[in-house]
Amino acid sequence: MSVLPVSPKLSPTGPIPGSPTTADPLHGSFRSSLNRAHAEEAERRARNLFDDRELARLLSVPRVSTRQVPRARDIFVNRNLRMSGVDLIGFDMDYTLAIYHMRRLEQLAYDMTLAKLVSERGYPSFVGQLQYDHHFVMRGLAVDKANGNLLKMDRFGYVGRAWHGLRPLDRELWKKLYRNQRVQLKNPRFAWIDTLFALPEAWLFAGIIELLESLGQRVDYGKLYDDIRDAIDTVHRDNSLKREVRKELGRYIFQDAELGPALHKLRSGGKRLFLLTNSAWDYTDAVMRYLLDGQLAEYPSWRNYFDYVVTLAAKPAFFSEQRPFLELETAGPGEEARVLGEATSLERGKVYQGGNLVQFEQHTGYAGERVLYVGDHIYGDILKSKKSSLWRTCMIVQEIEDEITYTDGQQERIERLSEVELARERLDDEVAHHKGVLNTLDRKLERGELEPGAEERLEEERRRTKVELDKLRWALREATDIADTLEREVEEGFNPYWGLLFKEGNENSRFGEQVERYACLYTSRVSNFLHDSPMQYYRSPRDLMSHEQAGSWSAKLSQVGSEGPPKGER
Repeated sequence: MSVLPVSPKLSPTGPIPGSPTTADPLHGSFRSSLNRAHAEEAERRARNLFDDRELARLLSVPRVSTRQVPRARDIFVNRNLRMSGVDLIGFDMDYTLAIYHMRRLEQLAYDMTLAKLVSERGYPSFVGQLQYDHHFVMRGLAVDKANGNLLKMDRFGYVGRAWHGLRPLDRELWKKLYRNQRVQLKNPRFAWIDTLFALPEAWLFAGIIELLESLGQRVDYGKLYDDIRDAIDTVHRDNSLKREVRKELGRYIFQDAELGPALHKLRSGGKRLFLLTNSAWDYTDAVMRYLLDGQLAEYPSWRNYFDYVVTLAAKPAFFSEQRPFLELETAGPGEEARVLGEATSLERGKVYQGGNLVQFEQHTGYAGERVLYVGDHIYGDILKSKKSSLWRTCMIVQEIEDEITYTDGQQERIERLSEVELARERLDDEVAHHKGVLNTLDRKLERGELEPGAEERLEEERRRTKVELDKLRWALREATDIADTLEREVEEGFNPYWGLLFKEGNENSRFGEQVERYACLYTSRVSNFLHDSPMQYYRSPRDLMSHEQAGSWSAKLSQVGSEGPPKGER
């Protein structure tokens, strides 16, 4: 009869069998690498490199920064990007090259949409008296069309803030609806407010619910949202909004004196540029003339900056469908273009509409990581291009200037908050330790059979430990309340309803997570490229896992991120 071998018991102090200290490791060979000789030579060369006195002198001289712009206008990096490997750079127009005066454009879109709801959708006339609150909404909110709520989530889809109408959602109802479930934005029950264009519709949804329910009326939330969505889409689709903007471009669009020089610098660095916008030709031409004509003598017309111009691109369909490119015959300023027919090539100096990613890469000869696309819309410009292609991406997030400027002004309060949170962490650990000591003492006293005098000593030690535990518990409660108060003040000082744009509690917000996940770079303005070299190597910090942050030496392998696959899904 064969005897089955008995597995050895794990040691409470030693390694699991198969570790580097055992003869037969399980999770790696821990033997000489195949390139040991090359590694030893590399180590010798490293010693020579660091022993070079002249090199050490050159590297020790402090470098004076030549940047003259605030930190809020930096270009931030999620994934390493070598601009020397980028040959073609594309730009969206609205909210990318063209930065709109948000308060004025929101108000215009709001007024036109509200008028359509009353005149065409049958909403009562008193709804038309609602006044828009610019401060109530921000990007990154979700609309719960089933329950009539606006939500802000963290990166895991956990709902951190919820409002019904213009009031915070009842805490018990919040728990019932969202405590034990994630918000899945793919679910048609939810709508994602991810563009600046969509802010008025979010306020209309909340404002109309507040008004009608305050009058005792029942609201069909799903129908309300669909009506608002259709009305605001009509305002954009029939060009009535853009017609108003064109009448006073200077009222609704900022001019950036650094935009032309930034594009010129990229071109001087050997980059070719293209414009890819969903706007029609007549509006595109009017806006681009306003932005760029006359900025630089080398570019008599805005079209001289760009090798390819594509309008009515219908993004995100441009990245996933096979619509043909149509060549346009352009007329005078502000006039609509005439379609000449399907294009068989893309040429500098001509204008096109429609098109698709595959033919664009074929016609231009540029594809994959040789292309950088700059846009403001996570879904239409960034996510779809990232999932459909290997294009590198840069997201324009103009709000980041406000958030950085605000948090810089809160430096002292944030430093105190950090100090209190570190103390809270230490207090939490000490409370747990003292509870463990107290439990051990209680067990010893309960068992009895102690030597003479030992019981008194243990009782005294137990009394002292209990006093210390009470003190620590009080301090923990106090530190927690202080931290919560300071954190709430910092967050609500930026937006009293929704807090910081990129954060929700201790986590990144859902919006912040998507920016990090899908955009290789992000910045507040296209003109921020003026302050970097066209050959800049943008380096991201290396992602560290918890065990590496705790001290694992694998954290020292590299201090910068990867040029490998993007963080976003394919």
